[in-house]
Order: sequence, then C-alpha cells, then structure tokens
Amino acid sequence: MKLRQVLRSTAAVAVAGAFMAGVALSTAAAADKVRWKVPAGFPTTLPALGDTAPWVADMLEKASGGNIQLKLYEPGKLVPAFSIMEAVKDKKVEAGYTWIGYDMGKIPALPLLAAVPFGFEPWEYMAWWYHGGGHELAEELYAPNNVHPVLCGIIGPETAGWFREEITSLDQLKGLKIRFAGLGGKVIQKAGASVTMLPGAEIYQALEKGAIDASEFSLPEVDQKLGFHQVVKNNYFPGWHQTFTTMHLIVNKEVWDATSEQDKAMVNMGCMAGTTYGLSKAEADQGPIIAKFPELGVTARKLPEPILAELYKLTQEVLEEEAAKDEWFKKIWESQKAFHKEYALWKSFGYLPRDFEEKVAK
Repeated sequence: MKLRQVLRSTAAVAVAGAFMAGVALSTAAAADKVRWKVPAGFPTTLPALGDTAPWVADMLEKASGGNIQLKLYEPGKLVPAFSIMEAVKDKKVEAGYTWIGYDMGKIPALPLLAAVPFGFEPWEYMAWWYHGGGHELAEELYAPNNVHPVLCGIIGPETAGWFREEITSLDQLKGLKIRFAGLGGKVIQKAGASVTMLPGAEIYQALEKGAIDASEFSLPEVDQKLGFHQVVKNNYFPGWHQTFTTMHLIVNKEVWDATSEQDKAMVNMGCMAGTTYGLSKAEADQGPIIAKFPELGVTARKLPEPILAELYKLTQEVLEEEAAKDEWFKKIWESQKAFHKEYALWKSFGYLPRDFEEKVAK
C-alpha cells in the first residue's frame, strides 16, 4: 500500500473514531439530563401552596441551561393528589411536589415535617431543617420507602378556620362537622368535633351544601381564591394547628442516587430559593386580603386565649399519644423540642416585644 493511501486510511479511521466518541459523549450527556415527571398536590395556579412549584421548575431550567427540567402535572392528571408518595416510591414518576402530611397514615411521623399544632414558626422550622438535623432525620425516615425528601416551600400560619357562628367556647366544637387535616385534625377530634378530610377543591361545595359546618385549609389568600368567604363569614385566627406549612419535592431514592452531584446541588439550591421565595411572597400577600374582609362581609376574629389554652393542652396529649405509638415520631419530636428550647432563648433576648409598640403608641 502506498504511503498516501495509508495516511488517508488512518485519517478516516481517526475521523470515524472521533465521530463515534462524540456520539457516545452526546448520548451520555443526554442520558444525564434531568427530565422528571412531577405530579403536584395542589393546582399550580393556587397561591402559596401551588405557585412555588412552577417558579422552582422555571428557575432550575434557566439556571441549568436546560439540563434540569421538571414537568409538572396538575392534581389528578397523572397521579391522584393523595397518592403521590406511593407513585414516587414505586417509580411510576420520578418525583412529586406535595404537602407530605397527607401520608401520615403510612408514615405516622410525617406531620412533624409538614405542620405541627403550636409548633415552629416558619423561619424556626427552616433553621431546624437546614442546621438542626431536620433534613437528616427526614432522609432517614423516608429511606425505607425509597423516597428522598427536599424542602421546597414553606408558608406561615394558616387561619384557624371558617365558621358559620362565632366561637366563644370549645364546647361549640362538640359534634361540629369540620374539615381538618394532619395533627390538628386529631386535636379537634379529641375536642369532640366530627372531622373529615377533603381536598381543597371539594371544600366550597361541602360548605355550601351543609355537608360540613366549618373548615380550615390555608392562608387567607388561598381560602379566598377557593371562595369560602361566599358561604361562611367568620374567619378565625391565629392558625394554632399549622404554625408553618411545608411543601416538599419528594424524589424516588434510586433516581436521586443516580443523579449527578452537580444536578443534586442545583435541585437543592433551587428548592432552597423556592422556600425563601414562597415564604416572602405569602407574607407579603396576606395583609391586603384581610384588609378587604369588610367589603366581603367577612369578620376576622381571634380565638379567645382560654380556648387556645385548652387546645394547647389537647395538643400535648395528642403528641404524647403519637410518640408512644411510633418510635420515629418520638425521635423527631424530641429533636424539635430540644431545638425549640434553645431557639426560645435567642427569640426572647433578640427580638422586640411587638406589643411594646402598641403600648407606646397609646
């Protein structure tokens, strides 16, 4: 073979090799891209509870240059709202965005990560989650269920509920048909109410038809979006039963473990940003909603302190009962109590007593 032919043959082989290597790298890069189906527990148009998810998805896609794409599905379109964890566990979907308290029947300790009566304030929960061992406990709790949790949203206290009549005594709850969720539902039930669990989209109709007498659900702007004020006119505060409400991105653990460290870091940062975004937006939006209550014929009321004191006592009984039944519940509750005890020192010394301002103004 002539030298020219040898050179041409060698060059052709090199080009072909480079081409195949490029195809392999391109295929590997495509395989590494995050393309997760993510059913949502709430409509993505719903303020506070739902609209953080599309914000996070959009930010992750932009920040990653399109490498991370979360395809969100509205409740019921891919997975029923109350079945997201099971779908994630079985890898029917890669991930889900939801309020994990809905799964307390399967994992009794989950409400402690989702919403606790007389519990943390939202920034205190964030401090515990990120710096007090919270997310490590959550990961360990979820691991046997093949799920990896990422805190991806939080809001402040909900309203204490919507009632047809003014509440002046806890005795008025006896026999009351009320929609309530999580540990707060167990407390209200212990107070004598008849508790039912309904998705947010079904509450208005249940109130209108008299299937329930009262309901809690979320923040004033969320409840107004769902139209509760059109049927029931007494909106009570403070939200003793959910002093914080979290949203989590729960990812199939096998999928999470197979994700690159870079993409894991991007998802973690995106969700941390979403947590801050959601909380700040929710805090900014509630005052204007309450200010317009009189125009809607709604009365904002505060629960009398004696009622709150009774509810607190019942809450401690419920927490003790749950801790006695489940080791994980006890472990996480003990962690939260220990963190709260130390945090209370900082709060008592570091923050202004806000009633001081009112006293000076008078």
